[in-house]
Amino acid sequence: MKKLKSDELNRVGVEEFREQEKLPVIVVLDNVRSMHNIGSVFRTADGFAIEKLYLCGITAQPPHREIEKTALGATQSVAWTHFESTLEAVASLREDGYEIIAIEQASGSVMLNTFQPESSKKYALIFGNEVNGVSEEVMAQIDKCIEIPQFGTKHSFNIVISAGIVLWDFFAKLRL
Repeated sequence: MKKLKSDELNRVGVEEFREQEKLPVIVVLDNVRSMHNIGSVFRTADGFAIEKLYLCGITAQPPHREIEKTALGATQSVAWTHFESTLEAVASLREDGYEIIAIEQASGSVMLNTFQPESSKKYALIFGNEVNGVSEEVMAQIDKCIEIPQFGTKHSFNIVISAGIVLWDFFAKLRL
């Protein structure tokens, strides 16, 4: 077995990516502080061909050198919009017919492994701040909450790991 070289991976170019069918998911970053996390979410969003990223509140926006360190160009392929507040983004998403889902540990949450997305729906997945998670104001506006099962001593995953796990799950359930 040998590793494939970049030119052997048959990846689409930026223009082809923009035109291809997307996973019906918008990722919402609720006041995410780390530009490395933001860049990594861009890269993950590219990998799963999601529709768009919503960067809310204090979440930094491209172009920025610190975002690009981990995005590795994904800021050019993944569509994104900035909102002054996550509540403003949620209101816009609701108007556009998205089911609003927080990725959080909360009473009444549904475990990710038991959640079955429907191919006829559009989803907005909200990932929260590295310290405080999804804000209480936003939690009051969601339709559902998905929790990632965990079995160790720590109480949460890093936001990028959470985004990767959840986006893979949605991609696998909706596309594979």
